[in-house]
Amino acid sequence: MTDLDPPIRGLAALPSVARLIELALDEDLGRGDVTTQSTVGTDETLATADMNARRPIVVFGLDVAAAVFHRVDARLRVVRKAKDGDAVEPGAILLEIHGPAATMLAAERTALNFVQRLSGIATGAQRYADAVKGTSTRVVDTRKTTPGWRVLEKAAVVAGGCGNHRFDLGSGVLIKDNHIVACGGVKAAVVAAKARAPHPLRIEVEVTNLDELAEALDAGAEIVLLDNMTPAQVGEAAARAHARGVRVEVSGGITLETIRAYAEAGADLISVGALTHSAVAVDIGLDFRN
Repeated sequence: MTDLDPPIRGLAALPSVARLIELALDEDLGRGDVTTQSTVGTDETLATADMNARRPIVVFGLDVAAAVFHRVDARLRVVRKAKDGDAVEPGAILLEIHGPAATMLAAERTALNFVQRLSGIATGAQRYADAVKGTSTRVVDTRKTTPGWRVLEKAAVVAGGCGNHRFDLGSGVLIKDNHIVACGGVKAAVVAAKARAPHPLRIEVEVTNLDELAEALDAGAEIVLLDNMTPAQVGEAAARAHARGVRVEVSGGITLETIRAYAEAGADLISVGALTHSAVAVDIGLDFRN
């Protein structure tokens, strides 16, 4: 593989991600690295280190990690040994870093924090995608993301094989329970949205039972979100919606153990907040070579 040249590229080049990197480094290095200063010092001791996977994972966040190292010290040379979206085994080297040991140590934890969390999301997304393999259902994320991390976390979801739902509140019309209460009912909310929403945006409405489904379909909803229904209920609701040419999304407490039953019941989309809000960071290390 080749050096990351220029060092900052891809998502890491986005202004929002650059700000996030600055915040993360300020959080960790704002008062300096007293351990490194007390041991290695500030001399020009050179080192080579390997960022490596310690369990089977789907990798994501390598561009961000490279940008962290470069932001701490532009002399650090980062060589890519894997690429985002790769499924790797324990022991696989992801990045190779060469340069001053002191600044490499200063950047280590921040770089690892990004890659561990984002790889955890990508790895979890792969499990969900595999769980519905062979069906026509697509698993998508939600807006339940870490504040400030959304662009990275949603990219990690895609790297793992799932898809993105709305990116923000301006991405689509999704009428949920509180909108319905505020408008006075499903029909009133759908009619208002159809009259006022930008023409290119489809109207999606959340329903919790078959009566609300009928109201949404009669009002002209283009997508229905079936919330907290059983697979049997989803099967009946999906049949009614599909007969009217309406797509079906399913959400609400769906797990890896139950998701296939919902897919087989007729869901076109299954939205899973756990893809981001409950992702577990994976074990990735940075080891200096002797």
